[in-house]
Amino acid sequence: MQRVLGGKAKIAAINRFEQCVRAEAWDETGKSHGVVYKRTRWTKPTVLRLDQVGAGDTYVLFFNGVSGWEILPDKGLVELTGDELAFAEGYAKGVDINLWLADEDINNLLASSKDHVISISSKGDPTHRTDITLNEKTLLPVSESSISLTDASHPVEMQKRQFEDWKTFDGVKFPRRIINFHHGRKVADIQLLELELNAAMNLSDLSRRPENLKPQMSGCGN
Repeated sequence: MQRVLGGKAKIAAINRFEQCVRAEAWDETGKSHGVVYKRTRWTKPTVLRLDQVGAGDTYVLFFNGVSGWEILPDKGLVELTGDELAFAEGYAKGVDINLWLADEDINNLLASSKDHVISISSKGDPTHRTDITLNEKTLLPVSESSISLTDASHPVEMQKRQFEDWKTFDGVKFPRRIINFHHGRKVADIQLLELELNAAMNLSDLSRRPENLKPQMSGCGN
C-alpha cells in the first residue's frame, strides 16, 4: 500500500499540509445539512487547525497536540474539554498520513484479518481497531473502517470512509472524493478542492484566535 501511494519515504517527508474541501452533509437520520467548506491545516505529528463554514455547522478549532480551543456560533470561544478534546485528538492522529505510516508507531499492532485488509489496533486497547481495505488490483485503499470491539464476539462498524478518484500531489497519491458513513448511514460526500503539501505555516499562525470569532477561510469556498 505504501509503495503504490508513492513510497514510504515520500509519505514520511510530508510534515505539513493545507487543504480545502467542499462537502454535502447529512445527519444520521438522513436530514440534509447542506453544503459546508472546510479549510484544514495540520503539522506533524498532531497539531491541527480547522476552519469551517456551513449552514448550522460553522466552527473554528485549534489543537496543539495536548490542549486547544474552539469557536462555536452558540457558545463563543471555549477551551477544548471532554468529548471535544477527544474529537480533536482523534482527528489530528487520524489524518491519512499518520494512518499510512501506522507501522512506524511502536504503540500500534498491525495484522491482516482477511485478504487485502490491514487491521490496526493500539497496544493495551482491545476495544477498537481500524481496518483499511485495499483494491485487489491497484492495492490503493478502498475504505477505512472504525471497528468497535467492546463485545469481541460481535464487532461493530462505527464509522467508515470510502475513497475514490486518486490524484498524485508531489509524488504521493490522495483521494479527491471521500464518502463518510456513521453506523451505515451516509453523513458526508467530500470533494477535495485544493491540497498543498509542506505548506509554509507556523504554530503562531495556527493558534491565532480570529478577532471576529469567524472562520478564516483564505479563499476556500470562494
